[in-house]
Amino acid sequence: MKDKVVLVTGGARRVGAAICRWLHQRGARVVIHYRSSCSEGQRLRHELEQSRRSSAALVQADLLDMAQISALVDDAARQFGQLDALVNNASSFFSTPIGVCDEFAWQELIGSNLKAPLFLSQAAAPFLRRQQGCIVNIVDIHAEYPLKHYAIYNAAKGGLASLTRSLAVDLSPQIRVNGVSPGPILWPEAGEWQDEAVRNSIIDRTLLQRMGEPEDIARTVSFLIEDAPYITGQIIAVDGGRSINL
Repeated sequence: MKDKVVLVTGGARRVGAAICRWLHQRGARVVIHYRSSCSEGQRLRHELEQSRRSSAALVQADLLDMAQISALVDDAARQFGQLDALVNNASSFFSTPIGVCDEFAWQELIGSNLKAPLFLSQAAAPFLRRQQGCIVNIVDIHAEYPLKHYAIYNAAKGGLASLTRSLAVDLSPQIRVNGVSPGPILWPEAGEWQDEAVRNSIIDRTLLQRMGEPEDIARTVSFLIEDAPYITGQIIAVDGGRSINL
């Protein structure tokens, strides 16, 4: 991983921040993207720079604004003169029960989870080809096992799973494209997930009988970037066995 340059979207907090820390600890230079989490991004960049100077950069963009996507990738590649990997981690997540779905929810959920990864990958492809680089998409086990009342989110992640395989075909042989599908890693910050009974029911159906950690996702991302030169077009479930016990 030493001196590889990795752009992580939504990298300022939660799982994205764990990915940035993990890759940085292994020698990568990370470009941390954020939309509105400026203070978290600044703290993370400062933390990483304290341990190794000139090894972390911060870039801001609204991934729902198509005009900003190419500029974001160009800016990321300029930070350290190259781009070796793109991690499409940024995501919106909220319920859309049938009967109350609207165009705002469609634009937000499809935009962040499917549209942005496509156009980010397209913009990054010329840089990644030069480095024989790779793309890692953060998918979700609910791409295959739909979550009730989350029809648009499920569809967006299902599209991202298909996009991962399509990009692997279209960008081969120079660029590898894979995905990671998290299970119960971090609880969402609002909604029914705050109910202890809901949380316990999820853990009960998880074979390892516990939550995962953001570092579990980060380890798998790191593996796909650095230690998987003959793997492409694959999606790895990191879910404690939940997806085979639903």
